Amino acid sequence: MPDPKFTKPWHGVPREEIHWNPTVIEDACIGCGTCVTGCSRLVYRYDFERKKPVVVDPLNCMVGCTTCANTCPANAIEFPPLGSVLALEGRAEVRHAIEDDLLARHDILASPLAIPHPDRIIELRVEAIDPATQDVIRLTLAPVTAGECFCEFVPGQYLEVWQPGSAYLSRAYSIANAPHDGGRISLHLRRVEGGRFTAWAFADMRVGDVLQARGPLGDFTMRSAPDAPLLLIAGGTGLAPILALLEQQVELFPDRDMVLLWGMGRVADFYALDTLQSLAEKAPGLTIVLASTEPEETPPALERLAVTRGNVVEVLNRKDWLAQQRDIYAAGPTPMLRELTRFLDRQGIDRRTVHVDSFAV
Repeated sequence: MPDPKFTKPWHGVPREEIHWNPTVIEDACIGCGTCVTGCSRLVYRYDFERKKPVVVDPLNCMVGCTTCANTCPANAIEFPPLGSVLALEGRAEVRHAIEDDLLARHDILASPLAIPHPDRIIELRVEAIDPATQDVIRLTLAPVTAGECFCEFVPGQYLEVWQPGSAYLSRAYSIANAPHDGGRISLHLRRVEGGRFTAWAFADMRVGDVLQARGPLGDFTMRSAPDAPLLLIAGGTGLAPILALLEQQVELFPDRDMVLLWGMGRVADFYALDTLQSLAEKAPGLTIVLASTEPEETPPALERLAVTRGNVVEVLNRKDWLAQQRDIYAAGPTPMLRELTRFLDRQGIDRRTVHVDSFAV
């Protein structure tokens, strides 16, 4: 019988709705019993007559755990793809359940160690709110106190910000600009269905509100030699850190050979086109391609910007950019990045030339 202490909901999701448990490949199994004795949750029992482990209580298995497969000397244990668990973690209600659990058990889970942090917390005032599309806000933040800013951040990094007056944890957003005088920061906020922070931002945030921000954080920064051609790839609001890198490079090396490939579902979803066109006018070596899976008639605002059909991987497969030995910088939703990195591996692209922002929101 499954043990109730192991089968309680996983971050609010009923355990019986989650397909996660081991499968024994009997032809490969040598019957050593390592999995049976090593699992403290009694997922397995041992058939002493057949000398084989048996998965008796699969719901006892800890979601995401693969210890038994990792320690099986015969590689005779399989699990479902980890992507099924990662997909659950992307649901707003799961993230909220994790956040609520952390807050509820603060006294137990708070670290007793005083670990110094290289980043700092400052106050930023909402200076401008630009509803770029129905689901994206371009937010401009300025320091409350003159000189107290993130003026030294490196393009590609991100900040953590707190909703004013809220007990919830911070949310992290990539900085969408290179450093400017005055320490202004641009963020791209994507509406998240059921998201706590974005529900407030889209409905109640006003110019003049003051946010606490911590940073700068992250190491998704330009690492290429000045003469290396670049391929910058963005998906959705993954444009934010890519835009910061692009702005930096246009200012430093306007003649540099650069390609920006940005993928969205529809042409109507693209935003910041004024910024992209301004960068294109300053940089003769820059090519900008917008990839849409549902292309529509190209709006007049897309002068100097090419629109093509397909997702970023499909477009890459049609172009010769990879043959030109470009350094690659990519940011966007996790599923897009997984598909992209698998594609680049199949093309034999050297991993050392590929830089992925695993955080971009």
